[in-house]
Amino acid sequence: MVRGMQPTRPPLVMGIVNVTPDSFSDGGRFLGREAALAHGRRLVAEGADILDVGGESTRPGSEPVSEAEELARVVPVIEALAAETDRPISIDTAKPAVARAAVAAGARIWNDVTALRGAPDSLEVAAELGCEVVLMHMQGEPRTMQAEPRYDDVVREVADFLAARAEATMAAGVGREKIWLDPGVGFGKHMTRHNLPLMGRLSEIVALGFPVLLGASRKSFISALDPAARGSDERLGGSLAAAIAGAASGVAAVRVHDVRETVQALKVWDAIAQAGAA
Repeated sequence: MVRGMQPTRPPLVMGIVNVTPDSFSDGGRFLGREAALAHGRRLVAEGADILDVGGESTRPGSEPVSEAEELARVVPVIEALAAETDRPISIDTAKPAVARAAVAAGARIWNDVTALRGAPDSLEVAAELGCEVVLMHMQGEPRTMQAEPRYDDVVREVADFLAARAEATMAAGVGREKIWLDPGVGFGKHMTRHNLPLMGRLSEIVALGFPVLLGASRKSFISALDPAARGSDERLGGSLAAAIAGAASGVAAVRVHDVRETVQALKVWDAIAQAGAA
C-alpha cells in the first residue's frame, strides 16, 4: 500500500512527469525518454513521495492521442524509473490498456481524470490490476470542459459525484483502501467562481472518508487572482498557497510541478502547526 492512503502530516508530494508536447505548464520539456528520466530523478532528489507519469495532455482544449502513441511515451519511462527508485509511480491515463501496460512496467497507481468512465472496461481493468486508483471529477472532457461549466453547488455536486464513483469502483471489485479522490480543480470549472469554493471547502471532500489528492499546481485560477502572473511558471506563490490550504483541510497528497519548494513550504507549515498545538 502506498503510504499516502491515510492522511499524513504534512501531505505527500506527488511530482509531475509530463511526457507530452502540449501540457499546459511544461509541454515538450520532458517529451523524450532521457529528458523525462532526468526530470523524474530530479523530483525524487527534491523530495517527491510519488511520481505521476502522463503521456496525454488534459489541459483545456487538448486533443486526445492514440493509444499506441501514449504507450510509446510512458512505458519506457515508467520501466526505467521503477528500476531506479522505490518511490511509487502513478500512471496518469484514461485508457485501460495504457494503465495495464504501465502497471506491468512498474506503476502502482492509476490516476484517471475520468474517474474510470473513459472506457467501458475501465472499472473491470482497475479491479483486475489490483492497483490503487485516483478518481477525479471533471465536467465534460478536456477539449470543451472550460467552454461553459455550470453548477448549482459545485462542492456538493463534486462530492456527490466522487462518492458515487467510489461506490461503483468498490462494486466492481476494487478495495476501499485502494481508492483516492481528486476534486479536479480546473477541470470543467470556472477559474474563481467554482475553483475557489472547492478549495475553500475541501474538508467536505475529505469527509467522504477517502484519501484526497489535490492538484492545483500552476492552475489558471491563480492568474485570475493575480493577473500579473500570466505564464504558468509565474504561479509558484499561488501554487504553494493552494498546497498549504489543502494540507490544512486534511488532503493526503498534493500533485505539483515545483517539488522542492512545495516540500519546504509544507515542512514549515507543519512545524508551525505542531508548535501551535503543543
